[in-house]
Amino acid sequence: MTPPDKTPVMRDAGLDQRSATTSGAISPFDTAIAQYGGRELQPNRGIPLNLDRIDAVRVNTSAAERRAQTLVTRRTVKKEWQAAWLLRAITCMDLTTLSGDDTEERVRRLCAKARQPIQQELVQRLGVESLGIKVAAVCVYHAFVETARRAVEGSGIHVAAVSTGFPAGLSPLPERVNEIRRSVEAGADEIDVVITRAHVFGARWQTLYDEIAMFKNACGPAHLKVILGTGDLLTLRNVARASLVAMMAGADFIKTSTGKEAVNATLPVSLVMVRAIREYAQETGMAVGFKPAGGIRTAKQALEWLALMKEELGTSWMKAELFRFGASGMLADIERQLAHFATGRYSAEYRHPIA
Repeated sequence: MTPPDKTPVMRDAGLDQRSATTSGAISPFDTAIAQYGGRELQPNRGIPLNLDRIDAVRVNTSAAERRAQTLVTRRTVKKEWQAAWLLRAITCMDLTTLSGDDTEERVRRLCAKARQPIQQELVQRLGVESLGIKVAAVCVYHAFVETARRAVEGSGIHVAAVSTGFPAGLSPLPERVNEIRRSVEAGADEIDVVITRAHVFGARWQTLYDEIAMFKNACGPAHLKVILGTGDLLTLRNVARASLVAMMAGADFIKTSTGKEAVNATLPVSLVMVRAIREYAQETGMAVGFKPAGGIRTAKQALEWLALMKEELGTSWMKAELFRFGASGMLADIERQLAHFATGRYSAEYRHPIA
C-alpha cells in the first residue's frame, strides 16, 4: 500500500522542531501565553474575590447541552488533518496512573511510554520524526514523584502530583497544604489539588477562595491545577461559580474531575468551564488552562474536546500550556487510529500497551 502524503500531518500538527522540545513547558510568568480577540493574555495571578460576580452567575442548562451535542453530531476532521489533531492531542496529555496498586516499576514504564508515546515504526511511517512527539506530563501520587522525575529527566516532560487528600479532599487543611509542599520539594512541576465540595454546596465562596489561595501559595514555582469534582457538584451553575472562584484565587488550570467520581468529564460541563475561562480572560486579561479528566478513552473523544477548545477559545488553548487531557487508556486508541491512517489496517489493542 502506498503510504499517504504526510506533509499536512506535520503542518497541521502545529509543531515544529523548536516547539516540539517545549510542548510540555510552561511559558514564563512575565510573557503573554495566549491571545484572544487580538488581545495578549498574561498568566493568571488571581484577583480579589468578587461575590457579586459569583452570585450573578446563571447557566441555561438546556442551551449548554444542545451546544455540546453539536460537537459530537456534525462532521469532524478527516484523514491527514485528523492524524494531525491526534498528534496534537498526544502533546496535550497528562499520562496518568492513580491506582491503589501502583508500583515504582509501573511508574517507570508509564514514563517510558510518555517519552515515546508512538511506536518508532509508526513515527517513521507518518514522517513525523522531527517533531519529537511526547506527552506534556505524567501524573502520579506523591509517593512516586521522585521516581517519575528521575524517569523523565531531560525530556521536557513535566511531573504532576495529585495532592490535598486526593480524591476526596477531606483531610485536615494543614495536612493538605503540607502535602503540596512535600510534592514540590520532591520535584513536582504541577500540583493537581481537590477542592472541598461542601464549600460549593454551602455557597461559602470566601472560604473556598481562601483554601485555593493557600494551595496556590504552597505550590511556589509549581503550577496549580484545581480539580472541581464536577460530577459531585450537581448543577452547571455550581460548576460555573466554582470555576470563577478558583480562577480568582489564582488557579493556573481548572480541571473537571478526579476520575474517581461516578460522573467525570462531560462536554456540557466542559463547555461551562471553558466559557468561564473565556469570560475571565475578557475581564482580566489573564489566561487560565483547562483539563478534562476521567472517562475520556477514545480518539474520537479527543477530537471532540479539541474542537470545543478551538471553537470556544481559539488555537491558543490547543497547546499544552493551556490544555491538558487527564488520560491513560486514550493513548492506546489514538495510536491505533494513527496506525490505521498510516497502514489502512487496525492493529490489535494489545500491541499498544501503556504501562
